[in-house]
Amino acid sequence: MSKKPKARPGQSFPLGATVIDGGVNFCLFTKNASAVELLLFDAEDHRYPSYTFWLDPGQNKTFYYWHIFLTNIRPGQLYGWRVYGPYAADKGYRFDGNKVLIDPYARAVAMDTYDRQAAIGPGDNSARAIKSVVVADGDYDWEGDKPLNHPFSRSIIYEMHVGGFTRHPSSGLPEELRGTYRGLAEKIPYLKKLGITAVELLPVQQFDPFDVPNDLSNYWGYSPIAFFAPHQGYSSTPDPLGTIREFRDMVKALHRAGIEVILDVVFNHSGEGDEQGPTLSFRGIENRAYYMLNKENSHYAYQNFTGTGNTLNANHSVVRRMIRDCLRYWVSEMHVDGFRFDLASVLSRDENGRPIQNPPVLWEIESDPVLAPTKIIAEAWDVHQYQVGSFVGDKWAEWNGRYRDDTRRFVKGDAGMASAVRNRITASPDLFKKLLRDPNRSINFITCHDGFTLNDLVSYNEKHNFANGEGNRDGHNANFSWNCGAEGPSADPKVEKLRQKQIRNFFTLLMISQGTPMLLMGDEVRRTQQGNNNAYCQDNEISWFNWDLVEQNPGLLRFVQQLTRFNLSMEFFQEEWYWNTPEHLGGSSCTFHGIELSKPDFGFSSHSLAFSLKNRNYDKRLHAMINMYWEPLEFELPGSRQWKWKQAVNTAAPASRDIYSLEDAPAIRKRKVKVEARSVVVAVGVKGGA
Repeated sequence: MSKKPKARPGQSFPLGATVIDGGVNFCLFTKNASAVELLLFDAEDHRYPSYTFWLDPGQNKTFYYWHIFLTNIRPGQLYGWRVYGPYAADKGYRFDGNKVLIDPYARAVAMDTYDRQAAIGPGDNSARAIKSVVVADGDYDWEGDKPLNHPFSRSIIYEMHVGGFTRHPSSGLPEELRGTYRGLAEKIPYLKKLGITAVELLPVQQFDPFDVPNDLSNYWGYSPIAFFAPHQGYSSTPDPLGTIREFRDMVKALHRAGIEVILDVVFNHSGEGDEQGPTLSFRGIENRAYYMLNKENSHYAYQNFTGTGNTLNANHSVVRRMIRDCLRYWVSEMHVDGFRFDLASVLSRDENGRPIQNPPVLWEIESDPVLAPTKIIAEAWDVHQYQVGSFVGDKWAEWNGRYRDDTRRFVKGDAGMASAVRNRITASPDLFKKLLRDPNRSINFITCHDGFTLNDLVSYNEKHNFANGEGNRDGHNANFSWNCGAEGPSADPKVEKLRQKQIRNFFTLLMISQGTPMLLMGDEVRRTQQGNNNAYCQDNEISWFNWDLVEQNPGLLRFVQQLTRFNLSMEFFQEEWYWNTPEHLGGSSCTFHGIELSKPDFGFSSHSLAFSLKNRNYDKRLHAMINMYWEPLEFELPGSRQWKWKQAVNTAAPASRDIYSLEDAPAIRKRKVKVEARSVVVAVGVKGGA
C-alpha cells in the first residue's frame, strides 16, 4: 500500500468490513471501550501496521458502534483492531490496547505470523497477531448452484474431517492437495458411490490449531476464533481470498454430485479459553458482552458449561445477532445446506448461565426466513444439561445419544436392552414425545468423531489415549464396547470373523431403524484410531483416513454401499410419520415379535428381537430378525400366499452373500429362518414372488 487512504466518518451498519463503491466501511461493536484504533497491514509484510487510524468518538462513534470509511481499499486488505479501556477483573473488563484483535465479523484471516503465546503474554503482539481480511461479498460465480433441500427422510449423513479425509499419503493426491477442500472435492466419486446424501464437516470456521496442551495440534477444530472465516489450514493456497474460493468450489462440486454440506458450528465457546488464555478478539473487544461471567470473590470468572474454559453469552443481544448473521452468511454467501450445533444446550442458557424455557437465540434460528430451507441439528447437551427429546421447537433435529448407547449395549450382549432397542428402532418415541414431529429428526448414530471408531468399538474393551499426553485420563470411560475376545488387533480368525459380523450388525440396525442415519468417516473400511477414543489432538495417522483400507476391506465397503441403497429404496424409511400412526396419515404398521410371531420377549434376559413393517400402499414388506444371543435361533416368518420372502441381508454370511439387491436376493422357502449367533437377517416380502 503506497498511499495512505483517506478517512471519512463511516456508518454503524453493517458490522465488519464492507466493500462499498470507493472504499470500505469498517464497524465494530464495543460498549465500554475508551478508544478504538484501526490498523492496516501490507500483504507482503504484515508484521507491523503500515497505517493507523484513531477513531474520534465525536465523529466515528454512534451509540456502541465505532466506525470509519476508508477510500481506495480493496478486497484482500489486511487489518486489525486495537481497543483501549480498563483492565479490571473486579468489573469483568479485560481491555488490552497492546493486542491486535480479530474483527468478529471477519470473512477471512491471515494466520501465517500467528503466535498464541504472544497473545497471552504482555506487550505489543502486532508482529505475531492474526490479521483480518477485507472480503467482497457476491464476487463468486456459483454457476446456478442452488440448495439441494434433501428432506431428512431421504438423508444419510457422513460425518467427516476435511483435513483427515485426504491427508494420508495413501490418498493418491498430490501433496499440495492433501488435507484440503480441493482434496475432498477430488474424492467426491467415492462419497457418491458410498451412497450418502450429506457430509457433516467437523469445524471449518477458523479455529486456533495451537489451542491444545502438550505441544500437540487441535485436530478436531473445536476452538473457534473467527466464526465467519473458513479455516485457512484446509486450503491449498496461502491466499485468504483463495481459501474462500476453494471452499465454495468444494461446496459447488458436492452439490453437483447431489451431496449436501452441513457444518459443525461451535457457538458455545471460543479459543480464548479462561483467564489464562490469549486475547485474540472477543475478550479484548467487550468481555462482558461476549462471555458468561460469574462474580467470584473480587473478580469475574468465566463460567464453564463447555469444559473448555469459557462459555459464549449466546443470548446477549449482540452475540445473538452475531450468531444469526453468521449463519445467514454461510447459507447465502457460502451455500451450505445446514448446521450441526456443538453443545447446543449452552444456547438455551441466559446471560447468567441459567437454563431458560424459551431461549431467544434458538427461536430466532428456528424462525429465521433465510435459514428456513436449511437443516439445523442440535447436540442437545452440555456439561451440565442433557436435553435429548426435550429441545426447543419443531425444526430442530437432535443427535440421539441414547440410540448410540442402547444399540451398542444390545449388540455387545448386555442384558435388559431389548425393550430399549425397540424404542430406538422406531425413532425413540419414548424420548420425542411430540409424535406429530418428523421421526427423521432423530439423528441415529453408532459412532461419531467423539469416541471409538466402529472398528475400535469391536476391538477394544478399554480406551488407549496415552498418545494424548494426559495419562489416559481423558476421553469417555463408558464406551459400551467389546473387543470380541482380544484387546486390539488380532490374528485369531475366530475373533476377526466375529468382529466383521458385529460391524455388519451395527450398520444393519442403523439402516433399518426409523430416523436419519449418520455414519462416521472411514467406518465403512474399518478405520482405526488404535483404541484412542478422544483423538482431538492427533493430526496424524491415528486420525487420518488410510485409503489402503479401501483395498483391504472391499467386502465391508460393498456391504455399506448396498445398505445405503437399500435404506433409500425402501419407502418405510422415507416416511415422515412415526410407524404405527393412524393409516389415514400414511404411517406404516410396525409389529414386534420374538422367535415366534407376535410374541416379543422384552424381558431382562432377552437378546433377540424381530419386527415386521407393512403398509397397504406399498408393494413390499420387511421382516427383520435380530439375534444378539451367543447361539443360533430359529425365527418364524409371517406367512401369506400373496407375499413371498427374499433374503436381503444376512450379517453372518460370507462377504459375497451378506447383502443382495432385491432382484438378485435368494428366495426364503421355509417358514422358519435360522439366524446365526450374533447376527441379523433382513427379509423383504414381494407380491407373488416377483
